[in-house]
Amino acid sequence: MFNPSRDQARNFLIDAWRKRVAKLPATPLETLAADIVALHPEYHALLADGQEALAREWTPEDGGMNPFLHLSLHLAIEEQLSIDQPPGIRAAFETRRARHGGDRHAALHDILECLGETLWRAQRARAPLDAAAYLECIRRA
Repeated sequence: MFNPSRDQARNFLIDAWRKRVAKLPATPLETLAADIVALHPEYHALLADGQEALAREWTPEDGGMNPFLHLSLHLAIEEQLSIDQPPGIRAAFETRRARHGGDRHAALHDILECLGETLWRAQRARAPLDAAAYLECIRRA
């Protein structure tokens, strides 16, 4: 099972973006990660300064989203969509995208909010993810 440390996950995103900017060869997963980062110009400077990004803590009290969490949730959703897991997520995503006039990124952000909420509920309850509740959230969003 792949279970990277916080720094490994952060380094992966930093390196994927560094390779994109430098036009270096990348793995398919690095390319996907860099594509996601490209959609978020607000994170470009942070990722360019890898040392600060590795050391910084983001807390709910700061009022902002942890950019590494945000990008990682995007990656998780791309994987879910690619294999339609949980079953029905791809159709729910297409419905969301249609509601956003075809805007893929806006639809992904709807799903991201639902995934974050589902993860939070599972952690709070010390229970597995509730796939049915996750899909229902996506359909409601």
